[in-house]
Amino acid sequence: MDDTGGNLIIVSGMSGAGRSSVADVLEDLGWFVVDNLPPMFLTTIVEQVVGTGAAPRLAVVVDVRTGLFFDELSSAIHDLRLKGYRPLTLFLEASDDVIVRRQESVRRPHPLQGEGRLLDGIQRERELLGDIRAGADLVIDTSSLNIHQLAAKIVNAFGDEENAELRATVVSFGFKYGIPVDADVVADMRFIPNPYWQPDLRPMTGQDRPVSDFVLGHPLAQQFLQNYVDVLDTLRTGYLNEGKRFVTVAIGCTGGKHRSVAMAEEIARRLREKGSPTLVVHRDLGRE
Repeated sequence: MDDTGGNLIIVSGMSGAGRSSVADVLEDLGWFVVDNLPPMFLTTIVEQVVGTGAAPRLAVVVDVRTGLFFDELSSAIHDLRLKGYRPLTLFLEASDDVIVRRQESVRRPHPLQGEGRLLDGIQRERELLGDIRAGADLVIDTSSLNIHQLAAKIVNAFGDEENAELRATVVSFGFKYGIPVDADVVADMRFIPNPYWQPDLRPMTGQDRPVSDFVLGHPLAQQFLQNYVDVLDTLRTGYLNEGKRFVTVAIGCTGGKHRSVAMAEEIARRLREKGSPTLVVHRDLGRE
């Protein structure tokens, strides 16, 4: 028998509500994740992984993909409790219209759709999951959440102090292609002279040293970097206090090739120096 409060999660919920995304986040946080497990094996996997100490934290994703076996989930959770385990149940929810849009975007049939409409499958799934949702310890409605916001909720709920640092994504982009819709903060680099007008620099990108030196060597760029990284550090403190663990910083220029790329790389470098795990994405690089 093992007291596993907080170390055992059962993840379930609606198809298209973000189960795979949550599994990825939990895995990144150091959880041992088992996906699409038939409920009849739930007690066995818990005893072998958690009960033996093979992994300190286990997350099991169980959903209607297991077909008729899914009916056994409630009894499997009950059996775990009888054996002394205390699983937390996380249920992921989303509205019908959002699920329809997500299912259609991946062009995959709903697991309960059969020969009927997509909405018929969604309704069957809601009925089948009713008891699990009602007994869930945590329900997250992902209808209006992007991937970063959902991840932040999972980190806040199931991360530990080691994983509590703000994780940043710095995105370079071109204004002529539109501002990234998931940006938390946006900065405009069009105040810096454009390397595009330098014939020797035009074919290069902000990842090339000559362009980077040209952009970052400008006095205004240096002043901006010093001030902006201080601003981001202030945001970092505030975001962490409010339970937000992910931030997307969008850095733009005209075409997303020179100034924004060089600046995004440098901002990311400085954020890493301050201890924030940082990913750089050059959204529009190569579009010209």
